[in-house]
Amino acid sequence: MGMGAVRVDERVLAAFGGLMGAPTRFEPGRDVKYGGVLWALPALLANGLLHKQQECFKLKGFYGVVHVLLLMGFLALARIKSLEKLRFEPPGELGHVLGLDRIPEVHTLRSKLGEMAAGGGVDAWSAGLSQEWMDQAPELAGRLYLDGHVRVYHGHQTPLPKRYVAREKLCLRGTTDYWINDREGRPFFVVNSAASPGLIAILRLEIVPRLLKEVPHQPTDQELEKDRYVYRFIIIFDREGYSPELFLELWRQRIACQTYRKGKIEAWPLEEFQDYELTSANGEKQTMKLAERGVWLGGKLWVREIRKLGAGGHQTAVISTDFKSDLPRIACQMFTRWSQENWFKYMIEHFDLQGLGSYLLEPVSETTRVVNPAARALTGQIRAKATQLSRRMAQYGEKQLDQPLDVQSAEAYQTQQAQMRQTIESLEQELQTLKQQKKDVPGHLTLGELPPEQRFKQFSRPRKHLVDTIKMVAYRAETALAMSLREHMARTDDARALLREIFCTEADIYPDESAGTLTVQLHRLSNACSDSLAAKLAEELNATETIFPGTNLRMTFKLVSG
Repeated sequence: MGMGAVRVDERVLAAFGGLMGAPTRFEPGRDVKYGGVLWALPALLANGLLHKQQECFKLKGFYGVVHVLLLMGFLALARIKSLEKLRFEPPGELGHVLGLDRIPEVHTLRSKLGEMAAGGGVDAWSAGLSQEWMDQAPELAGRLYLDGHVRVYHGHQTPLPKRYVAREKLCLRGTTDYWINDREGRPFFVVNSAASPGLIAILRLEIVPRLLKEVPHQPTDQELEKDRYVYRFIIIFDREGYSPELFLELWRQRIACQTYRKGKIEAWPLEEFQDYELTSANGEKQTMKLAERGVWLGGKLWVREIRKLGAGGHQTAVISTDFKSDLPRIACQMFTRWSQENWFKYMIEHFDLQGLGSYLLEPVSETTRVVNPAARALTGQIRAKATQLSRRMAQYGEKQLDQPLDVQSAEAYQTQQAQMRQTIESLEQELQTLKQQKKDVPGHLTLGELPPEQRFKQFSRPRKHLVDTIKMVAYRAETALAMSLREHMARTDDARALLREIFCTEADIYPDESAGTLTVQLHRLSNACSDSLAAKLAEELNATETIFPGTNLRMTFKLVSG
């Protein structure tokens, strides 16, 4: 039964299939490790951790769906980033937090997550949460940020396709997650891809159809017909999604988009730029020099081009089909994409966003289009050969500028130049041959057309999707608590650090069945200022009158007196 298991009768009953989750029963406990994470429970429930869990998941045994979801949410907030690290944590202490005698062992927890993922309810649960979050903040759901994140894989189980990893500045094997966030960085949902079709393809095939169904308060057909510039919602992404064909396709569905312009651009006169004051989502104000023109892009459609003038005179160009917003707002929503970048950085550091979650493999459809490895190899050879040619031509030009004076040196100079010309001509011929070879090789193939040794599988998606969705809920819960704390803080950036300290602090747990309360008494924090802020947070949490799931106990929060 494992160390610390004392509820023997219930475990025996569960072993024979007579129990669908053990009843939650708290015992008094002092100095419970990670007891402070219970302060996050009201926010976890408010952000949908147990949203429609009975409809989407079924589990038999001692540990039920509620236990697993609560435990995974608590682990994320307590910064226990992987299940393997549970081996070094006291199971009984964490069991006190859940109202059980102990938490499941690592292999049991993996098995429970696998059962929940295999039931087919993960997608429905995640989609329901996304819809609920959008309905709660329709003004944020109308302006969506899209970006990809690569989860690198260094193993040898399957030859995943390579893709460029910006944070590493290398092409590495892995899978790509495409995240949809709001302007404050909070996630709505994620789409995973092992085949790496690119942001444009994912946008067309999976993201846009889903957004058309889920984004709330979209204008009616009559409103769209009445005003030719009204759009359903706007999607903001980086240069990877730049495509005039895509912009036109989206606008035909009355979806606005915004990104940076690709290619070489001519500088606009400095007289066109004016100072504008921009206000970001967190209230920060800054002044930018901006200019705007209407541009007939690629001979396909009219767009707005907004340029930002940098301190060194560099002009950053932004393309937008949002014809309703004013110039400062267009610039603000593009140049504050750092909110999503910061979210990636924070999630990688604190929530193990790039963890694979599972090493179980599943097949990829043979009709999936992938980059032809032969075409990729030729592209690499062409780039290498072009670099050699450029270097040789530069050396040849330098020698021409430095003319010799005496006759003997002139002969040596002519011989050397003749040799360099032959090398350049040879490189040019080789480069032309490689380019011709690439024209004859298809850029993409289906997975079934690849040689058997180059075909790949993908890591099991449902379990990773389940864990990622729980982490989304945990992040949103932490964000809600941080926003509450910031109202009382002079240095608002310290709110999350204070919450991390609270979640990892010991607490005393006192259940009172007669009074119907469950008191979580947090130990003192590192300084008096933190204690004061925690006391104010406790007042707000007590006002929620949260009932611990599976019990009739109303939770009360306070600090240890002294």
